[in-house]
Amino acid sequence: MKISFRGPLAAALTALLLAGCSFQPGIIERQADGDPQRLLQQAQQQAPGQAALSRLKAADILARQGNRTQAMEVAKEIDDSRLERQARTRWALLLSQLGETEGDPWAVIQAGQLLDEADLPREASLTLRERLGMALAEVDEPRAAARALIRVQAETERDDLNDAIWAQLSRLDGGSLATLREEGDDLTRGWVALAELVRSSGGDIQRLFARLDDWRERHRGHPAARRLPGEITALGELRGQEVNHIAVFLPESGPLSGIAGAIREGIRAHHLEGVDSGARLTFLDSSHGDLEALYREATERGAQVVVGPLDKDAVSELEQRERVPLPTLALNYGRGERNRALGLFQYGLSAEDEARQAAHRGWVDGHRLASLLVPDNDWGRRVGEAFWNAWRDQGGEVASAVRYNPEASATESARRAVTNPQPDMLFLLALPEYARQVPPTLDYYYSGDLPIYATSHLFEGRLQPRLDHDLDDVLFVDIPWQIPDAAVGGVEALPFLDSYRRLREESDPALFRLMAMGVDAYELARRLPQLQAISGSELFGATGTLSPGDDGRIQRRLPWARFVNGVPQPVLIPGVFGDDRAP
Repeated sequence: MKISFRGPLAAALTALLLAGCSFQPGIIERQADGDPQRLLQQAQQQAPGQAALSRLKAADILARQGNRTQAMEVAKEIDDSRLERQARTRWALLLSQLGETEGDPWAVIQAGQLLDEADLPREASLTLRERLGMALAEVDEPRAAARALIRVQAETERDDLNDAIWAQLSRLDGGSLATLREEGDDLTRGWVALAELVRSSGGDIQRLFARLDDWRERHRGHPAARRLPGEITALGELRGQEVNHIAVFLPESGPLSGIAGAIREGIRAHHLEGVDSGARLTFLDSSHGDLEALYREATERGAQVVVGPLDKDAVSELEQRERVPLPTLALNYGRGERNRALGLFQYGLSAEDEARQAAHRGWVDGHRLASLLVPDNDWGRRVGEAFWNAWRDQGGEVASAVRYNPEASATESARRAVTNPQPDMLFLLALPEYARQVPPTLDYYYSGDLPIYATSHLFEGRLQPRLDHDLDDVLFVDIPWQIPDAAVGGVEALPFLDSYRRLREESDPALFRLMAMGVDAYELARRLPQLQAISGSELFGATGTLSPGDDGRIQRRLPWARFVNGVPQPVLIPGVFGDDRAP
């Protein structure tokens, strides 16, 4: 079976993933050594069934000879529907193994389609399903990945899958967890209950472990009751280190005071929602920039961690130190290539993060030749470089990189971006007024079908179908709080819902993202001991799924949306990868 992986998420996988998929590693039946090139030549002259078998033999020989890349390409081209059952099983195991070792998750997913098309031997089915679960995780489909891995565990009772399952469940929003619970068996419901328990503990480790005993009592035979995921076990070692007092360094005057005010409002509103179980807050004015005095006052008042500073120069100065006086979550990113200071974390709404995510998504969707359309200013240079570097690191090629004048019409710049040579995707960084001109321009130059991947900056944060209909089919990332329907299936499934409602009612849409940043800054600050001690820790927050890099810089993973009739909607096709939301 030959399938194409161009475009976002192949609809050919719908039937496979609706049914739930499954697997584990197997052994390829060995063939007598021969000349793989001769077999491939013979296949061109043979009937379809014999040709498929010859190509399978050639791929097997190439793999055993160490020519794994060519072996995988040959295996991907085989029409497996022409093979007999035993040979078809060998094909799926070979292709999935090659995809796994060669870093091509789509090859594994292609092989995994056989799970719903043929009755495989038990061991082959388990092998294939496990590999499929891992591959789905690689292409950012955690719900489908969790389903596949849980199904393997249901058939094997293997608790060595606990960490892999937990890694995927930890990435799911509340709506996806609820769907898993409703559709799953007792094993799945136990996993979902554990995930919801950990998430609802809000960083309070004492409360988590007190409630964990109740969960174990209700799910005595569960694999996680026998062996907790490693991340939860590691949390137990942090008991007694909970954060109960946070100092916040924000300016009350000066050029950053407006931004600081929105962040401060987010912190305060969220603190009020959890005042009974939250940390004490102390706000200190950082307008004068004396960091030593601020840290000294914070220490004297009994603060355990610091949120701030906001100023980029101050963060750049801190990141060059050997360590900071108190564990610190800075609200900006320094200028250095790396953060060097022990105990310093950096968090912000980085457009560079969004550009790197667009590069990753474009590559996963099968694109290889990209053009860039970015403003001709420092912001455009920084974000454009972030996309360029991430795209080239993956192996992508750049057709053209066009810098435009934000005050001018988009017509000429958009034309230059998509002609000579024509790319297979466009990365767009633009504010709404400029962005709305780009798709109609591409239509005029016969490039209306060109996929456009954009950052959050083209969406004003409020529904304006009449204005935004020109953006139809544009893909973009944004924070969950801005696109609740696309991100989590509706407002009710948003993280920190009470804080969302309080702030949404009162806020200026232009400042709402910054208020959401304040909410997540508070949650990250309460978890600083966890972030320091446990690699891979994540927070499903108002501004995305947040996790620290190896140098303490917080990275955001954002949900995708597509404009449909001028309204942001989910990107996924109904049913694909187990997603039942309408586009």
